[in-house]
Amino acid sequence: MVRFLVQRPIAVIMSTILVILFSVLAALDLPVSLLPEIDVPEIVVKANYPNASPAVMENSILSQIRERLRTVNGLNYMESKAGSEAGSLYLRFDYGTNMNLAYLDINERIDRLSETLPRDMQRPQIVRINTSDIPVIRIQVMPKDNGDMLMISELTEKVLKKRIEQLEGVSLVDVNGLQRSLIQVEPYTEKLRSLGITEAEIATSIQTANLELTTLSVADGQYRYFLKLANRLSDLDEIRQLPIRLRDGTILRMDELAKISVGSDKVLGYHYTNDNLGLVITAHKNASAKMTELMPRIYEAVDFFKADYPMVDFEITQDQSILLNAGIGNLQSSLLLGGSFAFAVLFFFIGSVRLPIIIGISLPLSVIISFSLFKVVGLSINIISLSGLALGLGMLIDNSIIVLDNITRHRREGLELIEACVKGVNEVMSALISSVLTTLAVFVPLIFLSGITGALFYDQAISVAIILSVSLLVAFIVLPLLYRLFFERSKKKYADDSRAYLWIYKIYKKIFNGVLRAKGPVFIILVLLIPTAVFLGQILPTAGLPNIEKTETQVTLAWNEPIEVNENRRRVLQMLDEIPYEVEISESDIGINQFLLFQGNNSVENAIIYLKFTTQEDKRQTEAFIRQFMSQRYPMASYVIEDAPNAFDQLFVSDKPFFEARFRTLGRGNLIPWEKIEDLAPALGQLTGDSIPKLGDGLIREAVLALNIDSDKLRLYNVNESLVKEKLKNSFGNYLVTEIKRFGEVTPVVIRDMSRDLDNTLRRLQVRNAAGGIYTLDQFITYSFEQDYKYLTASDLGVYHSFIWDELGVDVDQMEKNIARLAGMKEVLVDFTGQVYEDRENLRQLIFILMVSILLLYFILSAQFESFSQPIIIVLTLPLGIAGAFLVLLMASESLN
Repeated sequence: MVRFLVQRPIAVIMSTILVILFSVLAALDLPVSLLPEIDVPEIVVKANYPNASPAVMENSILSQIRERLRTVNGLNYMESKAGSEAGSLYLRFDYGTNMNLAYLDINERIDRLSETLPRDMQRPQIVRINTSDIPVIRIQVMPKDNGDMLMISELTEKVLKKRIEQLEGVSLVDVNGLQRSLIQVEPYTEKLRSLGITEAEIATSIQTANLELTTLSVADGQYRYFLKLANRLSDLDEIRQLPIRLRDGTILRMDELAKISVGSDKVLGYHYTNDNLGLVITAHKNASAKMTELMPRIYEAVDFFKADYPMVDFEITQDQSILLNAGIGNLQSSLLLGGSFAFAVLFFFIGSVRLPIIIGISLPLSVIISFSLFKVVGLSINIISLSGLALGLGMLIDNSIIVLDNITRHRREGLELIEACVKGVNEVMSALISSVLTTLAVFVPLIFLSGITGALFYDQAISVAIILSVSLLVAFIVLPLLYRLFFERSKKKYADDSRAYLWIYKIYKKIFNGVLRAKGPVFIILVLLIPTAVFLGQILPTAGLPNIEKTETQVTLAWNEPIEVNENRRRVLQMLDEIPYEVEISESDIGINQFLLFQGNNSVENAIIYLKFTTQEDKRQTEAFIRQFMSQRYPMASYVIEDAPNAFDQLFVSDKPFFEARFRTLGRGNLIPWEKIEDLAPALGQLTGDSIPKLGDGLIREAVLALNIDSDKLRLYNVNESLVKEKLKNSFGNYLVTEIKRFGEVTPVVIRDMSRDLDNTLRRLQVRNAAGGIYTLDQFITYSFEQDYKYLTASDLGVYHSFIWDELGVDVDQMEKNIARLAGMKEVLVDFTGQVYEDRENLRQLIFILMVSILLLYFILSAQFESFSQPIIIVLTLPLGIAGAFLVLLMASESLN
């Protein structure tokens, strides 16, 4: 076959050009993304219930959702976290579960559950987790000159968000920092009291005026008409003009009894860019879209926004395409450097210009043809697949050198050009095929790793297989033809070995002969390298990802105090303002996060701060300043300072603790008394010989206000206790009276309590007894401060409280036995989880895959050598190579990652 191809150069050249054209077309149509599209088997259910405590979120909402969803097909594990006003339920499925069906099933079950959930809460949101959930870019939207945030929020939600969603390649647009408008009614308390009117009567008047007739019709002869009220409330002025009749018959307008205005809904979260209040829009890429085409569209849209809306400032941050461009740049560098080094090495050893040029042609040709096979198997151009291409380029050059060197050897021995090309290729064909198969024997089994790891290795393994297969075709078909074309009319029939090569070869022969003369000592040294590899593997540091110098920092704060969001904002801005080093840009998400895909702790007292610096030194000094600031000013706060996560970190780095012990009571749903928790903590620390372990989220406590209602006094004054509770429920925060619906817009109407003092509020609020007497709430209510759990964490087994270890000084199995024994003594149940168990499983799988790879290597080499003993020699060199690799990593101060 090689003879046939070498003798028909025009046919081969035309066929190659045709393949290149098809490959270029395929490459232009390939989706370009940061990471491969992976169907992550996880779903998050998010529930929001304003003014609800963690106990209410757990008992009234999350526990019911867990009970309804525990039988979903393929569900592997579930856990929930209930906080103030928000809660999340995390569902993890077996890898390979049809997530489309699981998503539909969960939605149906939530819909059937809606009748048992609180009627005044929004429907829980069901969010699928996917690699495309990582936003590709963030667009900062800031009003100029302290502009109206309500107007900017409406512009962002109704215009900017929709315009970005319309861009080709955008799958989702998420927004944080929105503020929504409402109509607020602020009663004149003293005037109402003097007139004998309660706030409930004002609310009833507004509700009555806004009633809507539903499912009513009237017959008129042979016709039937549906009825609607033509005088429903439609704007602010109509509410102001509403009449209210007093008991003496006097009629007053609503605006005489209360201030009625347009205001902002209760703000639970802010977004700041530097020190500018604003919003942030995140764009998420479609799986089939090309990031290289999408990003220019987004930048162009932002340029249009700047021209169309001059009252708003726009800024683009955290562009994730920089990582992709770096990956593509690395591949280009690999091609350029690989070709350059190959040219230099060949010229150094051979002294010919023609052979390096031949290899220089084969490199880009193999890559271009590989892209056509990407299209066939459905791979995208992403960081993982590009890394596979880069890995395969080295062996591609090896194959080319072997083929060309063997052809040159036959020419040197006197064979004709065509005969040398044919024989040179045929002699090394089986060896090269075996070499490629042995390489694939290492990579391909990695795709059988479970979970996301296996899915990620799939792209890398397939891309390595493609580039190596293509390199064989190029080596067997294109290289001999190019050799013929380059040397056919050359006066010099072949390339001679250079003096440098002959000198190095001479030294090598001396070393080789010396090794043969001292077989015993050399063999002992080689045997000792095997335990050396094990030792080096033990002392090398390990990490999830290689240590990459970054100029971006993320600070995650929890003040651990029951503060309002405005106090949270003041503290964050104060800290940012006092940073003495240069910060290129900062982003602060303060309080409740509105992102649909947000998975962190959602609380008004939390904050996430992103800082970008121009230099590493500024980053290091700023992190030190923040640590000092927090320890001196707010010692009760907890915080984490880390490199700002990018797409790699969010996918590869686990947020699970190393080891976690979860305690629960024998009774389902009951909380462990805090006194028993205080006894557990030091006892657990003694088991490991370390300090007291960290408290899990379910053990963080905060101050709460406990109201005590004097029921005996209520009965004495004949006041209905349910009226008191209803008054408390409606008075603290915004009491929703009704909603004005106009042209598809819904505007809430609320009675707002502007008082910020509890004592004054209780003295102001009134209830009426059966005889018409009016009493203030402070006559029946007292209050005190108590400590309660800030979050309630639960699994399918119920509520649990956990202790966390970042590392253990004792064996994990022994630790389990000791903790289980302690739990039995304290009369509580315990179960264990953590990253250590996943690492164990991954290690077991990797060891199994390693054994499979070695067996595959042996089988392939046995078939190649027609021998059962010779492959053992090659397999025994594996520990030597591993020891050398570990040694180089140690010398370079790198980690196993």
